[in-house]
Amino acid sequence: MQLDVGKIYEGKVTGITKFGAFVELEPGTTGMVHISEVANTFVSEIKDHLTEGQGVKVKVLSVSEEGKISLSIKKASENPNPRNKRSAGNGGGKRSDSKPREEKVPQTPEAAFEDMLNKFKQSSDERMGDLKKVIDNKRRSPSRRK
Repeated sequence: MQLDVGKIYEGKVTGITKFGAFVELEPGTTGMVHISEVANTFVSEIKDHLTEGQGVKVKVLSVSEEGKISLSIKKASENPNPRNKRSAGNGGGKRSDSKPREEKVPQTPEAAFEDMLNKFKQSSDERMGDLKKVIDNKRRSPSRRK
């Protein structure tokens, strides 16, 4: 199958990893959607947005010389009007099943900010902990100097 860069195709999710999802466009032709191209919002877990076997619309971003196909779900669902890019679509490849999700209660701007700040602090603390471990390991290892 000859794919045209920039064209939108229908595909089926065949595999999900931490960094992206594999989409089969037709038998024998598979491309990858990077995690950053799944939805217009931040995606920490792809499984929150896609499931294996789910049908999706994807836009071909590029085809490398080695035959690797780079795809995007969010660009396939974007509104063609550039002024309204942020309000486009349904967030990309959200689940179509009817599983009930936790319903978020609308928050005041202050509560939303506090929630974002707490998530940032938690992420920052985790990163600092990892950094401290690396630094401590370097300090404990024998010196390379002679």
